[in-house]
Amino acid sequence: MAYEQYRRLIVDNWPDWTPPGALVDLMAGSLAGGTAVLCTYPLDLVRTTLAYQVRDPTRSFQAYTGIRDVFYKVVKANGVRGLYGGIGPTLCGIVPYAGLKFFVYERLKGCLSDEQQNNVFMKLACGAAAGMVGQTFTYPLDVVRRQMQVQAVGFSNQKYKGTLDGLVAITKAHGVKQLFAGLSINYIKLVPSVAIGFAAYDIVKSWLRVPSREGSRKERTS
Repeated sequence: MAYEQYRRLIVDNWPDWTPPGALVDLMAGSLAGGTAVLCTYPLDLVRTTLAYQVRDPTRSFQAYTGIRDVFYKVVKANGVRGLYGGIGPTLCGIVPYAGLKFFVYERLKGCLSDEQQNNVFMKLACGAAAGMVGQTFTYPLDVVRRQMQVQAVGFSNQKYKGTLDGLVAITKAHGVKQLFAGLSINYIKLVPSVAIGFAAYDIVKSWLRVPSREGSRKERTS
């Protein structure tokens, strides 16, 4: 939703002396990704917290019993600000990732014929390629994000001052290769997800007969 609204807003306000090009998709995708993160980040923090907590088999102890318990304890310990611990590297990662994802998807679709663009398998292929490109370029930032989320809820003794500090510290301690640890597994999970997401996105837009995103600009210029 955010992508379509941002794209329409950018196109409507684009200078008349130059046609809107690939930069529009990059900008709209980046803004949409940032908006989504700001709205849903606390839930992402809760998910990471519950995934990283370790149960002690001798005492059957869990730091958190569920989603509500995580919210309560994090806010009690660190205030509402604690729910956004690590959001810096998350934004640094998702903004270019979402921008690249939409940019690559729209560029690849633009290279296809009208008949090919209506083919579900071509939509899936374009979406898969977009997800792979975006994830490859931004994965190191995702590694730092997870580390800072774990740090924010007290599951890690490692302290990073920010995204750049995290990247430097991990590289010094474990080498550049560590910044891409788990990337292949992430491909298996994320690439099909992005492919299906983009294909479903286009198909549902067609079913709902959503008007062209360029329509308002054409009306304004005419």
